[in-house]
This record gives sequence, structure tokens and C-alpha cells, in this order.
Amino acid sequence: MSMVYRIIQRDGFDGRIGELVSMLEYSRKILLEDIKDFSQSDLDFIAYEGANSIGSLLMHIASIDFVHQIITFERRDLNKDEYSLWESALFLGERARNEIKNRPLNFYLEKLFETREKTLALLRAKDEEWLFEENTWENGVSHNNFWLWYHVMEDEINHRGQIRIIKRMLLCK
Repeated sequence: MSMVYRIIQRDGFDGRIGELVSMLEYSRKILLEDIKDFSQSDLDFIAYEGANSIGSLLMHIASIDFVHQIITFERRDLNKDEYSLWESALFLGERARNEIKNRPLNFYLEKLFETREKTLALLRAKDEEWLFEENTWENGVSHNNFWLWYHVMEDEINHRGQIRIIKRMLLCK
């Protein structure tokens, strides 16, 4: 797919869901372009003590997609097995530095692709009204599905910025 610099309705998605998908796809396309040439050592590089690797950040991006699928489509929290599978990627830090490494770029690309493809399939089955369905967290804070999927995109863009900074550091090493 060529780059489109417009937020447009995407075929197969109802109303504003198609616009959301347009934004999610743009954000992901830029991320994939930024990481396309990374080696395993690039993905494992730790820029300074306490930093996250690019590989960890990529797994985090995939984990956020997964978690929001559970929250918005199944209206529940992660179960014990899901939490165990994604915990280090969700919270990053020392555990992620120890566990998320020694993987080629294709490993991370597959995780990003799998989670996003499922997200798109689930979004395709919803109507625009679903975006505006209200829910409340246990602490009393209200939210809707539209905001939660905006947050998925916002989080990815934030971590893409971190990846770009690490990429510059890699060029200097």
C-alpha cells in the first residue's frame, strides 16, 4: 500500500471506524519503515542503563494492541495465562531487558502483524456506534472504545519516537 497523507474512510469498516483504521495503518506503516533494516544486535541494543531495547519496545506495541482487543472486544481484563505471556512486554524495564532479546526482526514483525490483523478483523465486525460505547474502570473513570483505540495509536507513536532516538544512537556507536 502506498503512503496516503489523508485520514480517509477505509473500505470494509463502518463510519468512523474506517477513519480510525486509516490512522492506525498510517502509524504502523511509518513504524515498519523505521525498523525495516534493523539487525538482531540493533534490536537488542541498550542505549544506557535502565533503557529499553528496540525489540522490547516493538513487543510492547504488540502487547498494547492485544490488551486493548481484550478490553474493548471482550470487555474483560487479561486472564492469568495472557498476563503471563505479555507481562514483560507490557511493563518493560528489567524483566523485558532480560527476556526480550536474541530474536531476529521477523519475530517482532510477526507479532506486530498478528496482533494488528486480529484488531482489524475485530474492528471490521463492529459498527460506528461501538466506538462511542461508554464503560467505567474500577476507579470510576469513564472511557469509550474510541479513546482506547486512540490510545493504542498514541502509545505506538510515542514508542516510535523512542525507537528513532535509539536508531540515532546506533549510528553514533
